[in-house]
Amino acid sequence: MAKLNEKITVAILFGGRSAEHEVSLQSAINVINAIDSNKYDPILVGIDRNGTWYLDEQSQLLLQNGNPDWLALQKSNAEIMLAPVRGHAQLVGLANNAGAANIDVIFPVLHGPYGEDGSVQGLARLANVACVGSGILGSAIGMDKDVAKRLLRADGIPVANFMAVRRGSNSTEAMTAIETKLGYPVFVKPANMGSSVGISKASNRAELATALELAFAYDVKVLIEETIVGREIECAVLGNTNPRCSVPGEIITQDEFYSYTAKYVDEKATALAIPADVEPATVERLQKIALQAFTTLEANGMARVDMFLTKDQKIYVNEINTIPGFTKISMYPKLWEASGISYTELIDQLITLAIEDFTVRSALK
Repeated sequence: MAKLNEKITVAILFGGRSAEHEVSLQSAINVINAIDSNKYDPILVGIDRNGTWYLDEQSQLLLQNGNPDWLALQKSNAEIMLAPVRGHAQLVGLANNAGAANIDVIFPVLHGPYGEDGSVQGLARLANVACVGSGILGSAIGMDKDVAKRLLRADGIPVANFMAVRRGSNSTEAMTAIETKLGYPVFVKPANMGSSVGISKASNRAELATALELAFAYDVKVLIEETIVGREIECAVLGNTNPRCSVPGEIITQDEFYSYTAKYVDEKATALAIPADVEPATVERLQKIALQAFTTLEANGMARVDMFLTKDQKIYVNEINTIPGFTKISMYPKLWEASGISYTELIDQLITLAIEDFTVRSALK
């Protein structure tokens, strides 16, 4: 860990193997630009689609017209790995086994599998280094929508009716069970994926078959949910043992759901109402449920809790994102900005929370 008055070295991880690779690059650019360079010494670590780690320079990130489809990780010649070396976490060069840098904190800006699911968090634990966000368990739970919903339901937190289907199941029997239990229309999504990747709505058996095929292209387990008609409300949560909640924000979209394009490409595809236009009593209920979901799902550091608010004022938790988007149009930083915390201050608090949690865990016998 950095000594007093020394800069804290933060390894910012981005890219990765998941289908949300481009989203990660967009988020990373914003984190890199906003981090306080007077307090932190950022080291940029780009991970390609094959999982290889590269030591990158800021100039090697390309962003054209804000379109994630055109965003690319420019690989350097410095292939590296993370390893515990003499009691410190170190980025080690693979070519000559030379140490690239000692690091104090990992800031994973990795969305989806291989980054948000506990993989990198486990690596950080083994390398004995602080890591921003949830730990292994909280990350894994938050990534698996089926497991998360079962835990939420068991703790009395309202969720939509749902069921999961695994690859290899009899498709005819599965579709019959879905029709019997949930009816139409339903939403079909990969159980372990985010950013609306692989999600579709099905209103009949033909559409259901197509939706299942698409979702199974991304995961071995697929979640099917009843359709909840309501406003899409999100709250940002920040903290460890005593988390706090932002003001709620509303996503107003003309599409049937908050799509990938609306989230990351087209700023005009949706409107973000921050704070959401809801009664003060409803704000309190939303925040209370968001904090309860955060705790129930073993989250830590940060998370965005997505909910539905129906016309009869019922609240349903849709999902939790333990590494929410940090792009310029993402809700998480915007919600905290509306709650009085700037983007730079938010990054500072997240790193501080990671160091505090690491210090507490390191003192355990």
